[in-house]
Amino acid sequence: MPLHLGPFVRWRSGLVLTWICLFSSGFTFIGGEHAVTVTHPLPAAFSDLLPHFLVEPDDVYIVKNKPVTLTCRSTPATQIYFKCNGEWVHQDQHLIERDVDPATGLPVMQVKIDISRQQVEKIFGLEDYWCQCVAWSTTGTQKSQKAFVRIAYLRKNFEEEPLGKEVALDQEILLRCHPPEGVPPAEVEWQRNEELIDPKTDPNFFITVDHNLIIKQARLADTGNYTCVAKNIVARRKSSSATVIVYVNGGWSTWATWSACSAVCGRGWQKRSRSCTNPTPLNGGTSCEGQSVQKSACTATCPVDGGWSEWSKWSPCGADCNMWRSRECTQPTPGTGGKECQGLDLQSLNCTSEQCPQTASGAEDVALYVGIVVVALCLTLLLIILVLVYRRKKEGLDADVADSSILTTGFQPMGIKPTKPENSHLLTIQPDLTTTTTSYQGTLRSRHEVTGKFSMSNGPLLEPLPNGSHTLHNGKLPSDPNDFMNRLSSQTYFKTLPRDNVNTSYGTFNFLGGRLTLPNTGISLLIPPEAIPRGKIYEIYLTIQTKEDMRLPLAGCQTLLSPVVSCGPPGVVLTRPVILSMDHCSDACLENWAIRLKKQSYEGTWEDVLQLGEEVMSEPYYCQLEAETCRVFTEQLGRFALVGESLSMAAAKRLKLLLFGPAYCSTLEYNIRVYCMDDTQDLLKEVMQMERQLGGRLIDEPHVLLFKDSYHNLRLSIHDMPQAHWRSKLLAGYQEIPFYHIWSGSQRTLHCTFTLERQSLSTCDLSCTLCVWQVEGEGQSFTLDFNISKDIRPLDSDFLLMDNCTPALAGPSAFQIPYLIRQKICSSLDTPCPNGADWRLLAQRLKLDRHMSFLASKASPTSVILDLWETQHFHSGNLNQLAAVMAEIGKQEAMIFLVSDGEC
Repeated sequence: MPLHLGPFVRWRSGLVLTWICLFSSGFTFIGGEHAVTVTHPLPAAFSDLLPHFLVEPDDVYIVKNKPVTLTCRSTPATQIYFKCNGEWVHQDQHLIERDVDPATGLPVMQVKIDISRQQVEKIFGLEDYWCQCVAWSTTGTQKSQKAFVRIAYLRKNFEEEPLGKEVALDQEILLRCHPPEGVPPAEVEWQRNEELIDPKTDPNFFITVDHNLIIKQARLADTGNYTCVAKNIVARRKSSSATVIVYVNGGWSTWATWSACSAVCGRGWQKRSRSCTNPTPLNGGTSCEGQSVQKSACTATCPVDGGWSEWSKWSPCGADCNMWRSRECTQPTPGTGGKECQGLDLQSLNCTSEQCPQTASGAEDVALYVGIVVVALCLTLLLIILVLVYRRKKEGLDADVADSSILTTGFQPMGIKPTKPENSHLLTIQPDLTTTTTSYQGTLRSRHEVTGKFSMSNGPLLEPLPNGSHTLHNGKLPSDPNDFMNRLSSQTYFKTLPRDNVNTSYGTFNFLGGRLTLPNTGISLLIPPEAIPRGKIYEIYLTIQTKEDMRLPLAGCQTLLSPVVSCGPPGVVLTRPVILSMDHCSDACLENWAIRLKKQSYEGTWEDVLQLGEEVMSEPYYCQLEAETCRVFTEQLGRFALVGESLSMAAAKRLKLLLFGPAYCSTLEYNIRVYCMDDTQDLLKEVMQMERQLGGRLIDEPHVLLFKDSYHNLRLSIHDMPQAHWRSKLLAGYQEIPFYHIWSGSQRTLHCTFTLERQSLSTCDLSCTLCVWQVEGEGQSFTLDFNISKDIRPLDSDFLLMDNCTPALAGPSAFQIPYLIRQKICSSLDTPCPNGADWRLLAQRLKLDRHMSFLASKASPTSVILDLWETQHFHSGNLNQLAAVMAEIGKQEAMIFLVSDGEC
């Protein structure tokens, strides 16, 4: 009867008691209600060996609902059992196999157990599920490594998907990808056009540790749809495709040789050409700028056909009884491809019997006489030539002597010393104060309408001097209005000033101040009273730069938010800041932008002079950003522009969408032009004027679209046309404007054209829907319904250009508040009051709290507040409203607003 001795294990309240009795004949394991009797004792030679594991359980993952199997193999072992999460696995769940190692004769045991998903989910979230194998021998026990069992999964959504980009050739491209969460962690691979990218075969690709794809140098072949693929043992996920477009900007080839002159004879033309193929623009790259063909006048020499001269006289009859005569092809000589003379140039004729010499006697004498005559003639000709040369040299010497006498006696040396102008100190002309009031009452109109009292010299206009002042000389103002800009643009600093009067305003101002305005652009310059020192008179201009060569150097995410505006001349002395107003196209959310004011230096470089929100009160610049307008306070005139840099993808620019069609259409085709431009009045004016020249008309009201810094392009499409009467000639489903073309702001009048075709000329009614949206962003749709031959809706472009204000106003007429009343208000509110009824309360009532520090830094804060009020309310200002604010403050001076201007 075998002995039932062996390990007995009992679990109760976490206490484990183990009794092990070892016998050489056998042992018994008792667990729960089951007992197993082992009748295979170890050989005596190996009874003192501890078991060691041949196979230990490994970490496994449960995929979906499939159970996993853990395997353990040990020798020499008499028993093997699994323990999972600290608890013994029941004996019935073990699959035990016994064997003997033929080499050593040791017993080998192998145990397998299955783990189901339900077992793991019971403790899921508390701790990892693990199992461990325990093996016994007659000597002792051994524990295997822990094997962790986890439920495998892979979520559907990527934490970050790649975004499409448009890059220039040879630039670096970074596509980001953060795969979905999963167990085990997902492996990432990249595909281009559904084909796997292998960085080993193409070193231009590089996949970073955090799964991002880097294209080191963009090639044309790299254009395509890129997809990030994440996979593990459970599933395989693909991100949305990111379209990468590698564009090439066009470049001109070298000029070809000039063609032949178009005229065969006389004046004509010749031309040469070049092509935009070096390189050819591809994938939306910019085309070449400039002309592809050059023409030049040419004069072709007419062909001259040759003509014979008269025949010479017959020669004497020769010994052979022949005489000769000749002619030449010299009347005229053939030239420039003309024909040669036709016929013989030499004729011969037999002599008569009387003329023909009968004998040869005396032939030698005749030859001798002829030779003597020829020698005599040559000597005579040589003598004549020598005499002529001698006489000519003598005459030339006499002429030289005559000329030298003139040089030595006819002119006397004269010293020229430049005269120093009187009153060389700058702008020291003292105006006639008795006429100052009448000179500056009312409107200062264009220069060609006013007889000027203050003149300029013929020299450069207000050329900057070392101390920053300017000289004004007496003289006569030019009657030609273009003369001012011609002289101004001749200066080195003003080479890029436009020479037209449409975008330029200028006038002459003294201490009473004034205002310059560019109508229909939203641009103005307010010169407050006392900004120009008393006794000084300045001629000031205001202009807008519209040329393409005035592009600012922008970097990174920077974009132009305003027009480039020039006011000057630079260097004039100002005692108070002037206010330059101009439109901007940002969404005015400063938390999404870093907006800087840039100013061009005299050397032509652009410098940051101010960043909004980080103003330094000691600097001569300050900026107030309103919803659509920017007010720049500056004590130095020059060229300014507002530049923004997006701090997040939520930053947005305002785009103005304008729809134009032909005013008259006589063909089956009808073109709709959609302009997508920055929402500023100067661009609106420019497009209106351009369309007026093209014969276009506005077919819908302007719309505003927010364009975000998301690197996504702008798409436009037309839908819902009556197919029976109209069809679109656009091959693709939509048109797309690249993101960078819009964001950079370099192309002022960016637009696309939809060409529609009607089935019959009698079809005039058009109804459709225009959709405009940013890829993966918000958009708008506009319903168009009109008659292309007659439109009765009041959508004439003139209603958008209603600003008919005078370009230049000087003196009191430039301000709403009379000068004397203004002085009273400033003297009343500049002095601090204990109860706060001073300029600070006025700033609060006018909602200027944010600018308190700037106002406090000025000698007269009230005057700066009134200047800003004048700028904001020049066209719509109501003095009674300002008087009501003054009454709320408690100042009795408010009553003076009711006094008329004449009484003041």
